[in-house]
Amino acid sequence: MNFKSLALLLTAAAVPQAVVAGPLAYAICQTGCNGLAVACYAGAGFTFGVALPAAPPVLIACNVGLGGCMAACAAVALTPTP
Repeated sequence: MNFKSLALLLTAAAVPQAVVAGPLAYAICQTGCNGLAVACYAGAGFTFGVALPAAPPVLIACNVGLGGCMAACAAVALTPTP
């Protein structure tokens, strides 16, 4: 290995690179969102994941909250972190 290649390798290793938070942060975020959705459903007296013929307004509110949380998770997955 010549000196120029070694210098380039050491410089690249020493400079902190921005990385994408990635799948692990996304998974942790989604797990938190689903935990909140389960708590919301349980607080309303329902079981998360059970289909109903017509959703009561409280469950619609839980689903809207879940959708907003999942959208925030998408931003977490794509945000660069140092």
